Amino acid sequence: MAAKAACVLLLLGLAARGPAGAAKMKVVEEPNTFGVNNLFLPQTSRLQPKREPAPVSGPEHLFRLAGKCFSLVESTYKYELCPFHNVTQHEQTFRWNAYSGILGIWQEWEITNNTFASMWMRDGDSCRSRSRQSKVELTCGKSNRLAHVSEPSTCVYSLTFETPLVCHPHSLLVYPALPEALQQRWDQVEQDLADELITPQGHAKLLRALFEDAGYLKAPGENEPALQEGGPEGLGSETLENCRKGHTQLSKEIKRLRSLLAQHGIRYTKPTGTSSSEHLARDTLTDRPPEQLRGDPGPRGDFL
Repeated sequence: MAAKAACVLLLLGLAARGPAGAAKMKVVEEPNTFGVNNLFLPQTSRLQPKREPAPVSGPEHLFRLAGKCFSLVESTYKYELCPFHNVTQHEQTFRWNAYSGILGIWQEWEITNNTFASMWMRDGDSCRSRSRQSKVELTCGKSNRLAHVSEPSTCVYSLTFETPLVCHPHSLLVYPALPEALQQRWDQVEQDLADELITPQGHAKLLRALFEDAGYLKAPGENEPALQEGGPEGLGSETLENCRKGHTQLSKEIKRLRSLLAQHGIRYTKPTGTSSSEHLARDTLTDRPPEQLRGDPGPRGDFL
């Protein structure tokens, strides 16, 4: 009886409070991650790198930056630099297909006047006929921070990273960072140049080979070939083997998309007289909005 009476009193109390006294419901918006994790997006649009970063190299005092990331928000985009790893871009909006992408993966140094001048992040997300890439310039600063990001040319980004680690005038010299054996090799190259046993051109080639052996530069064949903008995408450098690989990858993507459509109960109908690869290519090339500079909006969600 006591329990029953307590329940009655509780109900009466709630009724007396009325709507004005009722507790208000708090609506919490979920963070916008569907654009990154959308199952209908191609694999390349889910922040999946094309390859692993190159090994950490260069001056040892900069190795402490490995494993750390530094971000900068400009307009509606958040840029994140992870030295010796990659550069990413994230659109800070609540659109369902907010763009997130990789602007480059750590590959090599740019050496100017025998000094580590910049870090190159290459092989980022696809952009027209090539991959996105970023050049990171190291400058003296009071703290480690990503200070500036720009896009001087289409799909090529320029970042300025400030750090007290490069304030010493000799902090970015290449010679002290080399192992003793390569230092001795460099000494011999300089001696040969002084004795006129090699030409200045030969001197430059020998130094580049030395930097490649040290892991600071990649051999020309290891770099992604630059393709001209405009015109057919990569037709000038295509080979039969590349076409076969591309066809295999496209076929796998078609199977994956069909499987996803089937899982969601969406019927797939192939147009008469059109192969699956042609239909997918047409959807990819004609239905997608033009790619924008400074972060494209990502693929759309319509397929057929």
